[in-house]
Amino acid sequence: MAGGLFALLDDVAALVKLSAASLDDVAAGASRAGVKAAGVVVDDAAVTPKFVEGVSPKRELPIIQRIALGSLVNKIVIILPIILLLSQFLPWLLTPLLMVGGTYLCYEGAEKIFEKFGWITHHEEHKDDDERPADGAAAEKKIVRSAITTDFVLSCEIMVIALNEVASEALLPRAIILAIVALAITVGVYGVVALIVKMDDIGLHLATKDAPGPQKFGRFLVGAMPKLLALLSVVGTFAMLWVGGHIILVGTDELGFHTLYGFVHHLEEPVAVIAAVGGFLGWLVNTFFSLILGAIWGAIVVGVILGAKALFRSGKRTGH
Repeated sequence: MAGGLFALLDDVAALVKLSAASLDDVAAGASRAGVKAAGVVVDDAAVTPKFVEGVSPKRELPIIQRIALGSLVNKIVIILPIILLLSQFLPWLLTPLLMVGGTYLCYEGAEKIFEKFGWITHHEEHKDDDERPADGAAAEKKIVRSAITTDFVLSCEIMVIALNEVASEALLPRAIILAIVALAITVGVYGVVALIVKMDDIGLHLATKDAPGPQKFGRFLVGAMPKLLALLSVVGTFAMLWVGGHIILVGTDELGFHTLYGFVHHLEEPVAVIAAVGGFLGWLVNTFFSLILGAIWGAIVVGVILGAKALFRSGKRTGH
C-alpha cells in the first residue's frame, strides 16, 4: 500500500514538474509572440485616442472600456479560432497570410508618409461630422463600432504575427499562448490609451493646485499630450514599416526567393561577430533594411491602389 502511495506521489511530482515546464514554455512563447507584435501595438495605441476626440470627458473611459472589450472579442472569439484552424489543417497558408498582413502594414505606413508630405489627401474614416451625432447614445455606439472595426484589422495582424512565433507548439499550448497574448496586449494597449486620454484632465487638475510644483507638472502634462500623440504616430508608422518589411523579407525567403534575405543576412555577418554588441548591431542592420524594404514595398502598393482608383474613376466618367 505504501509502495503504491509513494508511486502515486512520484507520479504527482512528475506531473507538477511537467506542468511547471509547460507553464515556462507558455510564458516564453507568449513573450516572444508579444514582442513580435509590438509594431502593430504601438500604432494601435497611437490611433485609438483619436476616436474620443470631442467626446465629453465623463464618457471617455466608458467608451475606451467598450472598445477594449470589443477588441478582446475580436481577438479571442473571432480571430483566434480561425487562425488556429488554419495553422492546424492548412499550415502552408501561414506564410502567405502573414505576408498579406505584412503588405497591409507596409501600405498603412507608406500611406501615412505620403499624407505627411502632402502627396495624397489625408483621410480618417472614423471622423465624419456630417454623419455622426455630436452627443448621446447613438454617437457613442457609432464611435465604438468604428473603433472596433478599425481594431479588427490591427488585431488580425497582432494575432497572425504572434501565431507565427509559436506555430511549432502543440495545439493546446498554442491556443493558450495566443489567448494570453490577446489578453495582455488588449489590457496593455487600452490601459495606455486610457492614461493618454486622461493625461490632459490630470494635468488640468494639478494645474489648479496651490503648490507651484504640482502646477508646473500639470501644465507640463497638458502641453505634452499633443507632442506625445505626435511621437506615437511617428513611432507607430516606422514600427509598421519595420514589422511589415521584416515579414516580407522572411516570407520571400521561406517561399523560395532567397536574394533579399541573403543580401541582408550577408550585411549582418560582419557586425554580428563584434564582442558584446554583435547581436544588437546585427538586429539593427536587419531592422534598418526591413524598414527600407517596408517603405519601398508599401510605396509600390500605394501607387498601385492610387492608379487603380484613378482608372476606376476615369472609366466611370467615360461610362457616363
